[in-house]
Amino acid sequence: MIERHVPPLMNVIHSQIESASCPESIKEAMLYSLNAGGKRIRPLLLIMAAQSYKPVTNSAYKLGAALEMIHTYSLIHDDLPSMDNDDYRRGKPTNHRVYGEALAILAGDALLTESFQLVSDISEDDMHPRDIVHITRRMSESAGIRGMVGGQVADIEGEDRALRLEELEWIHRHKTGALLEFAVEAGGILGGAPEGDIAALKIYAENLGLAFQIKDDILDVEGDAEIIGKPVGSDTDNQKSTYPSLLTLSEAKNKLDAHIQTAADALRTVSCDSSALLSILQYVAKRDR
Repeated sequence: MIERHVPPLMNVIHSQIESASCPESIKEAMLYSLNAGGKRIRPLLLIMAAQSYKPVTNSAYKLGAALEMIHTYSLIHDDLPSMDNDDYRRGKPTNHRVYGEALAILAGDALLTESFQLVSDISEDDMHPRDIVHITRRMSESAGIRGMVGGQVADIEGEDRALRLEELEWIHRHKTGALLEFAVEAGGILGGAPEGDIAALKIYAENLGLAFQIKDDILDVEGDAEIIGKPVGSDTDNQKSTYPSLLTLSEAKNKLDAHIQTAADALRTVSCDSSALLSILQYVAKRDR
């Protein structure tokens, strides 16, 4: 089961933060959001991609922990009053509601910078220094203005106006998909995947990312607020363009199925046992939170 990787992943995260010489308040704020639960899909994708080619090493958990830190930082900042102004995340008060805006911002900043510290600690026995540099560059691209942050900016600038479908897809390929694609690519590199497999894994990850976002949009229409951990219908209330609003709910579901199928087809071409990656794809298609 892929869930068995969560405890060692969280052990790496806790060790990294708790061993730091810094005020206890920032450690507490960082760990509050990291421990709030969630799907851990980014680190699990990375670990599963690596494990498809060779046994999991501590370096895979370090890379996965770095990804989870980046994702969590983005959620803390997304929830701030100047962004989405959310009071709850995963059924719990958001970070700034517990620790105040200043400490929440700094907790996000700290998580982002600590993620690169973790990558710098990857053992050269597990990955060639050249590949560590490549992974560091790709992580920066995926998290920054060329990836997630760029997608977030386009998302903000697209509020209160009807986006074209291609504009919405661009946003989600960057805001959500960039880190998912990086997770699979990094895992493949760590596992020593052939170049052709890396290309197929990128296709899988790209379509998984779009499917993930379409499913989010569908759940915002017909999900259960108690299961999701936050109110549904917020996209409609905020007049945001979504796949259901642009395509209808039925067509959004068809598009979800198409991306799931394309991702599954890509997995069939790789040289490894891709069953774990396929299980994550099936989870994305069927999830209820």
